[in-house]
Amino acid sequence: MLRPEAPATLAECREAIDRVDAALATLLERRVALAGRVQRLKPVGGFAGRDPARERALVARMAERAPALGEAGLAPVMNAVIEAGLRLAEENTPG
Repeated sequence: MLRPEAPATLAECREAIDRVDAALATLLERRVALAGRVQRLKPVGGFAGRDPARERALVARMAERAPALGEAGLAPVMNAVIEAGLRLAEENTPG
């Protein structure tokens, strides 16, 4: 992952944000690819195959790693990530 850093200037802060964004883009692409694979393996895929209990557990686990964001802060972010992944999986599904 990324090393903790303490940028002192606006430019340094923006450069640090750019590094985090680059890492996020790579991780999000990987997540979407894996979620697309899951969609192909599920008996019912797409939005109909969502598992709210699993999604809540995912957010809870993430909140343990990011307590400053907490479940309330992470839930809408992860919902957006999940929905974007589902839309992409549907777009890339043949037929």
